[in-house]
Amino acid sequence: MITVKKRFNAQAIASQKEIVKNLSDFDLLDLVQKQTLRYFWDFGHPVSGMARERSVGNFGYDVENTITTGGTGFGIMAMLAGARRGWIPQRQLIKRLETITGFLEKAEAHHGVFPHFLDGTTGKTVPFGEDDDGGDIVETSFLMAGLLTARQYLRTIPRKDAVNLAARIDTLWCNVEWDWHSPEGANKLLWHWSPNSGYKRNHEINGWNECLITHVMAAASPTHPVSPDIYKDSWSKGREFKNGNIYGSLSLPLGPVKGGPLFFTHYSFMGLDPRGLKDGHADYWQQNLSHVLINRAHCIENPGQYKGYGVNCWGLTASDSTRKYDAHSPTNDHGVITPTAALASFPYTPEYAMQALRHFYEDLGDKIWTDFGFVDAFNESEDWYAKSHLAIDQAPIVAMIENYRSGLLWELFMGCPEIRKGLQKLGFESPYLPKPASPLAAPSAI
Repeated sequence: MITVKKRFNAQAIASQKEIVKNLSDFDLLDLVQKQTLRYFWDFGHPVSGMARERSVGNFGYDVENTITTGGTGFGIMAMLAGARRGWIPQRQLIKRLETITGFLEKAEAHHGVFPHFLDGTTGKTVPFGEDDDGGDIVETSFLMAGLLTARQYLRTIPRKDAVNLAARIDTLWCNVEWDWHSPEGANKLLWHWSPNSGYKRNHEINGWNECLITHVMAAASPTHPVSPDIYKDSWSKGREFKNGNIYGSLSLPLGPVKGGPLFFTHYSFMGLDPRGLKDGHADYWQQNLSHVLINRAHCIENPGQYKGYGVNCWGLTASDSTRKYDAHSPTNDHGVITPTAALASFPYTPEYAMQALRHFYEDLGDKIWTDFGFVDAFNESEDWYAKSHLAIDQAPIVAMIENYRSGLLWELFMGCPEIRKGLQKLGFESPYLPKPASPLAAPSAI
């Protein structure tokens, strides 16, 4: 059991550790969303209100005080889902968002771009790696996506504190110099900038991976946009951008062999609604659906003969493992199942995700169910069950289940006028845009 030394001062969400079998689908989804949300609500950093990177672990940084910018953006979306379900009182949600916003207004940023990690007490940059001690435009895009989703939610509340907070979030968004990460003449978007080593890492953000949202946000900025040519000339020229292969009967337009880790289908699409989203490269609903089904089919085939794999136990993505942190996929499979992989895929394959959820909870719950939902990962072949939880893995469970149930986060984020303009600049079609497109194929509400 995790011992939390310091909790955020807020009304706690009650934990339900006892396994209760044969819950209805509705009640089980409620339980999993609510319990997982505790990671962000109860375990939020007591000063900043932001999400701790992880709950436990020895990774060379202060786990208790190291907060994640991208994970916080995801966590904000999870908290909005909690408010939608009535587990977080609206006034308390606004106060938490005020705490986070106030902290970010004073925290260290680099041309408006936040680092991957911050110290949750001081607001100073915590280096993520060599020459990665400054702005991280990808993590900032995750953070800003969450904040913009919150801004749209706040704009529906006719209260002065909500109106003022929405305006402060808008200032943070407008302060991000996306074009600073596209040096003059480069015609590309660079992941990192360091105050000590500049653009030395020279990590060009091309696809296919989790960074579609970064290019959309950079194009959508009302103050510091990048040229849409970067999407065409850099993002889509990535070594593993085009796929076009058939796996079984499934066509995969984009990505590496067999799709790569499943977070590619989750991180960008917690806010971006893939239903009817298309451009010259892919139908993104079909892309994500095929990716999930290929990942599941690999686990059922189980070429590595790992214990536990099957129709009810699938899902390969980046997570902790017996080899520390690894990006698990069909081409990098070491027997590690990561619950967020299947559970954040609810919008795409609800029947199969529910099968996995019931197995994780009812059959393995005594080993992997905790105060903060499911542990990060497990490997039955090695009788290993993580003790850790990671913000970037917990939040997609809550957020994507909510998108399956109500479409809440998709509707809020796609309601941002800047995002719609950015998508149009990049040549996208969507039911949210004025250009005619296919009608929404909305999943059934539950």
